[in-house]
Amino acid sequence: MNIRVLAFKMAEAVEAFRGKARRFFYSVMLIGHRCPKCNGSLAMVSEGNCRCVSCGKKFDPTVTFQRCSKCGGVPVLRVRRYQCRDCGSDIISKFLFDGLVFDPDYFRQRMAESRKRRKEQRERVRQMLAESRSGDLPLGQADLGSVPGLVDALNALTAGVDEAITVEAREELNLKAYESHIRDHVRNFPMSFTEIPPLSEHAKKDLIWRFIAVIFLAHAGVVDVWQDGQEIMVKRHEANREGQDISGESENTNGFERPMGRAEAG
Repeated sequence: MNIRVLAFKMAEAVEAFRGKARRFFYSVMLIGHRCPKCNGSLAMVSEGNCRCVSCGKKFDPTVTFQRCSKCGGVPVLRVRRYQCRDCGSDIISKFLFDGLVFDPDYFRQRMAESRKRRKEQRERVRQMLAESRSGDLPLGQADLGSVPGLVDALNALTAGVDEAITVEAREELNLKAYESHIRDHVRNFPMSFTEIPPLSEHAKKDLIWRFIAVIFLAHAGVVDVWQDGQEIMVKRHEANREGQDISGESENTNGFERPMGRAEAG
């Protein structure tokens, strides 16, 4: 026995019976009443709201047909209950299946007030944050000497190069040409990276671009790169001594059009 399945089936049966009971209740309560406009028959469309089958007029049957038992006054909907307009007594509607009705105008007003309060609260918080914001943090110039050994490491990378670097806007790195240049000069035995001759007349820029090309070739498995003291050493990879093509070699562009693939042994 699956208790959960049986429980869901029972809940569905109860809900279906409740719907039939609701429709029967409304039919009985409205059977003796007619539309005040055209004398047509009525059907309930929602809690506290019926409609004429003939002319389509919608109205609240409690307000239209029911009167206060104490003074005969007209009912008025107050939020979620009916009250007598004259004496203020509560009136229990005979046209509500489960006894609940809502005043739509009241709830629209309350929702508008709630949205207004939230908007005002967000504005107050925004102003508080703006007032509590600290001023700009003054930053001094970068001090290369604050990191021990940084200046020496940078100088070692460009040792022997006196030309000041000048980076022209939009000047492109021809990575394919640099890769081909390095493969032509790298050997099967270890050699210093600085032994690879420059390809460009801009010394420092050429040094940087050669280094980028070496890194790409090392990533592709064409060359081996390692550091020996202050020297960067490079040699042809064992499986690439014949200098076969690099799988996925980049186009002649500014350097990083698409990722480099690893070469397969020929």
